[in-house]
Formats: sequence, C-alpha cells, structure tokens
Amino acid sequence: MVWIQQGRKILTTVVLVLLLMITTACSGGGNVAQLDRTSAPSDIGRDAAYSQLERGNSPSGQTFGNWVVQTSQGLIKDAYVRDNNKLGVVISPQVRPNEVKPLVKSLAQGFHKNFPNQDLTVLVYGPDKKLILTAKYDVQSNQIQYT
Repeated sequence: MVWIQQGRKILTTVVLVLLLMITTACSGGGNVAQLDRTSAPSDIGRDAAYSQLERGNSPSGQTFGNWVVQTSQGLIKDAYVRDNNKLGVVISPQVRPNEVKPLVKSLAQGFHKNFPNQDLTVLVYGPDKKLILTAKYDVQSNQIQYT
C-alpha cells in the first residue's frame, strides 16, 4: 500500500514537471503572436484596447477624442473623431436618459470650438454600443437638430 502511494506521488510530480516544462516552452512564442495581434487593426468591440488605438483619424481628432474621454468624469466610456466633423461617443450606464441631450449639446459646442466653420455630427451610442441619438450642428443657423 505504501509503494502505491509513493508511486502516485512520484508520478504526479513527474507529470507536473512535464506540464510546467511544456507550458513554459510553448509560452515563449506567445509574445510574438501577441505582438502580431496587437499590431494588426482590430474591429470595434472585438478588442478591449481598441479605443487606445484610434480616437481620431487626424492628430487634432485624436487629441479631441482623448480630451472628451478624460474630462467626462466617467460619463463617456469612449470617443472617436472622423474627418474632423463627426464625433462618436459611447456613454456609460451612469448617464440617465434625460441627461443625454444636454450632454450632446455640450459636446457639440466643444466640438464646434475645436473644429469651426463646418457642419458637425455627434453620434451617441449607449453602453451596449447601439446608436441612441444623432445630433447635427448646422454652422449657418447655429442650431442643433436631434434625430
């Protein structure tokens, strides 16, 4: 009986050592695969780090998108700027439905100050990333139209 218990312990130890050796050997190439995965562009929603890759398709758009997220005090989870006239934001669950329009108005005003003399669009997405509101700012009339 003692030999069987000692045999089990030895066998378990050998299996664990082999498992650790195989896992360590296989994880050495994992860094290369991870580098390849992060260097390739990812689809929105597939990678948790997508927001860090591109908040704007221009330097000024990137800066504004970063500023929106950083200054929102957690109300905006993500933001992006396209063509310096389209702002998309993903709001957090903390934003109540009656707070969305005032938030969009404030975003449109700040967006207009940074990108003047052009019509602008603000797209608001819910926490589930479904479009909930579109606001179009008309520079000639200085009005915002919500749809």
